[in-house]
Amino acid sequence: MGKYGEYKGIPRENIPWYPTVDLGKCVGCQECFNFCRQKVYAWDDKNSKTKVAEPFRCVVGCSTCAGLCKEGAISFPPLAILKDILKRARQ
Repeated sequence: MGKYGEYKGIPRENIPWYPTVDLGKCVGCQECFNFCRQKVYAWDDKNSKTKVAEPFRCVVGCSTCAGLCKEGAISFPPLAILKDILKRARQ
C-alpha cells in the first residue's frame, strides 16, 4: 500500500484525481482552503492564493470545492478517467 492508501484496491498515487487551481482566476478567498477537511490545499503567503499541496489526499470522485469556487479557478479531470481506471482494475 502506498503512502496515501488505496481506492478500491488501487494505490491512491495511481489515480490522477485531484484539483488544479488556475492562479490567474484565483482571488484568494480561501473558500476551498477552509472547506477541504482532507488538507489538500495550503495557503501560499507569497501569492496570497490557495495552492494544491497534497493532491493525493483528495477524496476520489469529490469535486465539491470546484463548485464552491465563485471564480471558477478550480478544475478536476473528467470523471471518465475514474471509470477507465476502475474498469482496468477489474480486468
